[in-house]
Amino acid sequence: MHLTRTEKLGMLYALLGVFLFSLSLPMTKWALESFDPFLTASSRPIFASMIAIPLMLFVKVKKVPKQYLKPLIYTMLGNAFIWPVLIALALHRTTSAHIAVISSIMPLSTAIFAVMRTKTQVSWQFWAASISGTALLVIFSISRGGGSGGDLIADALTLGAVIASAYCYVEGAELTKIMPGWQVISWVVVLALPICIPGSLFIWSQTHTQHTITVHGLVGITMIGVSSMYLGFFAWYRGLKDAGTAHGSQVQQLQGIMTLGWAALLLGEKVTLPMIVISLGVILCVLWALMSRQRTLEMS
Repeated sequence: MHLTRTEKLGMLYALLGVFLFSLSLPMTKWALESFDPFLTASSRPIFASMIAIPLMLFVKVKKVPKQYLKPLIYTMLGNAFIWPVLIALALHRTTSAHIAVISSIMPLSTAIFAVMRTKTQVSWQFWAASISGTALLVIFSISRGGGSGGDLIADALTLGAVIASAYCYVEGAELTKIMPGWQVISWVVVLALPICIPGSLFIWSQTHTQHTITVHGLVGITMIGVSSMYLGFFAWYRGLKDAGTAHGSQVQQLQGIMTLGWAALLLGEKVTLPMIVISLGVILCVLWALMSRQRTLEMS
């Protein structure tokens, strides 16, 4: 692969972001031990804001120009509400290992939105690699995860979350052209607070008697707010900016593999042979997609 230094760093940043994101599903599973699914979603920006607001005040971040509020709101809706709510509901019906493999179709969705949004030129090999990876995941979904963890409603919830999140990734990545990525996610967090704070208080008042607070629950809800909702996007948006949204997004196919490892290590979930085979196939498809960048450069 003939990548510039900036593009190589972009890939590394994207990989770091994916590593932090890979903890999201098992940490959400832990959080659900002690908290309502809707609370695990609505509280994420609140935890993230505990870092974002002091940082923004320290750096003296300027107000966002009005013309950029619309894409910021779209990004906020996907990252702060649609993705976490649908994933939390899906986790009530299936395992994080199952969701991790299905949600790996997000890179293809992100690439499609990126090409449509930015009119980026990519080679046929890029699409072949992306579609091949997606096909492996569709086969997994149809096979119901090797006979364990299958649930059509959970799959539908996961797919809805993936599509919404992929679109918001592209919108957020476009905003990094006019402000640093950490400011994009900081504004996303702040914009969500007027809904999240009263919403979280109401949900807590209605549901706290139904749950027992555990160490796992507290660690989980804190991590999905601090790491998945905030710190992961520092690296992720920088990676998409430097490597290009379409190609950089393919690194996220590795998130499913990382999450499978966390699910086995932290949750004791069984990782089946079909999951391992598909994961290896996904790795090959990611490498193929990244290698296709040279073809794209030759075309341009």
